[in-house]
Amino acid sequence: MRWSKAFIPTFKEIPREAEAVSHILMLRAGLIRKLTSGTYTYLPIGWKVLEKIIKIVREEMNRAGAQEILMPAMQPKELWEKTGRYGLLKGDILITYRDRHGKEIVFGPTHEEIVTYLVSGEIRSYKQLPQILYQIQTKFRDEPRPRFGIIRTAEFIMKDAYSFDCDWEGLDKSYKIMYATYCRIFERCGLDYIAVEADPGMMGGDVSHEFMAPAESGEDKIVVCSSCGYAASLDKAECPGERNQKPETTNQNLRPIKEVDTPGITTVEKVAQFLKVNPQELVKTIILLAEGKETAVLVRGDYELNLVKLAHYLKVENLVMADEKTIEKLTGGPMGFSGPVGLRGIRILADYSLKGMFNFVTGANKPDKHLINVNLGRDFSVEEFGDFRYFTSQDKCPRCGEEASLKTALEIGHIFKLGTKYSQALKANFLDRAGKEKPMIMGCYGIGINRIMAAFIEQNYDREGIIWNKSLTPFEILILPTHQNEPLIKEIAENLDKELEARGVSCLLDDRELHPGVKFKDADLLGIPLRLVIGRSFLDKGLLELKLRRTGESFSFPSGEAREKILDKIKNLA
Repeated sequence: MRWSKAFIPTFKEIPREAEAVSHILMLRAGLIRKLTSGTYTYLPIGWKVLEKIIKIVREEMNRAGAQEILMPAMQPKELWEKTGRYGLLKGDILITYRDRHGKEIVFGPTHEEIVTYLVSGEIRSYKQLPQILYQIQTKFRDEPRPRFGIIRTAEFIMKDAYSFDCDWEGLDKSYKIMYATYCRIFERCGLDYIAVEADPGMMGGDVSHEFMAPAESGEDKIVVCSSCGYAASLDKAECPGERNQKPETTNQNLRPIKEVDTPGITTVEKVAQFLKVNPQELVKTIILLAEGKETAVLVRGDYELNLVKLAHYLKVENLVMADEKTIEKLTGGPMGFSGPVGLRGIRILADYSLKGMFNFVTGANKPDKHLINVNLGRDFSVEEFGDFRYFTSQDKCPRCGEEASLKTALEIGHIFKLGTKYSQALKANFLDRAGKEKPMIMGCYGIGINRIMAAFIEQNYDREGIIWNKSLTPFEILILPTHQNEPLIKEIAENLDKELEARGVSCLLDDRELHPGVKFKDADLLGIPLRLVIGRSFLDKGLLELKLRRTGESFSFPSGEAREKILDKIKNLA
């Protein structure tokens, strides 16, 4: 392809709206352009990369025995109502509209309902199972905060797959097949990734893994232990520190409880500063509504409540913080001054972190008042203890007790064991060997196609631009004649372009009549693995220069050896 005829609009400036490295470089290198918040057009170079990703995904899914289908993006809301997700997600991520007949249609953010409905009408016997169906399609979500370019958007391309099995043993097998398939996909794309235990979220099910690409611009935090290999998302990571301690009620010089003035002071940091204590000597009392039922959760002052863990513990999907009116009604005091002492008619849970505490500070359930020297057992009691907080950098690995680290990462894939959540709701049943009707056991497996491209760039760049590998690069070699008006240079550039294309090499010929410095800058920005420079050395000595973008290594050789030298380097590209 000739650059002069290509649509590759590059620019030097860093876009004001771009924060993530991948967003900046994709805009500057002419891979994408923003249409409106959360939606992007993929320009020819960007689409070439996406096509390569899709090809790898398709090859590996087919290799695993999955079968490709294509389902409608527009879905009837009735199917979503049957699974209970319409009420849960309407007003959150669902984008809907009413057609001319007044029927409400959902733009699919995912396709569990649709594929289950499809299979429910076609599969009748255990003899037709197992099945793994997948598609590569555009999805839609009413994203509240589109950001980081194509990392978080309202419209995106996803590969979603769904497995259907007779029993849990079959699901385990399908899950392992997809797990291994995802590993091959990300390895072929050249990504550094970590598979972590994860929370299933809105999808449901009990077992889930996320595939995370460590990246500075990642939106997620993961916990990783280098000693034993434990890895989990921050929502899922266990905090075992105080689990086995006994609540402290005696023999610790328990001091008398006392009410103190804290005028207008509500935050942990400000209360600790005012009372001249450490934040870990405070206990936060957090009032929530668990599907409408009031619940109080106690957490040590320097820890954060993990709503995901709490929701799983309570076995609820709808868990929200109580509003100011509800708090005043339950505690008798305003928001910011809640405490467990004297709290009545409400379920009280406590994080394990309270087990080792004594003589601590809580709210007094009165305006501008706190209690000091509060003690569990003597001054109040809790119904149950649990792991309700987020893992911190001070915590040890829950498996081996060694050091564990927190990393920033970008989610690129997510797999779930769904079980019968959707098959029961949509009556996707089959007859087993004994002729008994049973619901199919399902799994779900998603990959963010766009995110693979963003994650790769986040992991492969330098101050000059992108650094592509052989698997994803839009072109394998950039042929760069420095002086396009020199007949000999122009001739050798065009001849090599034709010869290499004939040998199956994808080439970009920079035939623009621009200053060589501009062409070199664009070459580094675009990040094509090989750059062949045809310049003064060719005119003076008959030599060409081949440069590797990733390492910066350069090789000079006579023009007559160019084709074979280039083919050899392409063959050995990483």
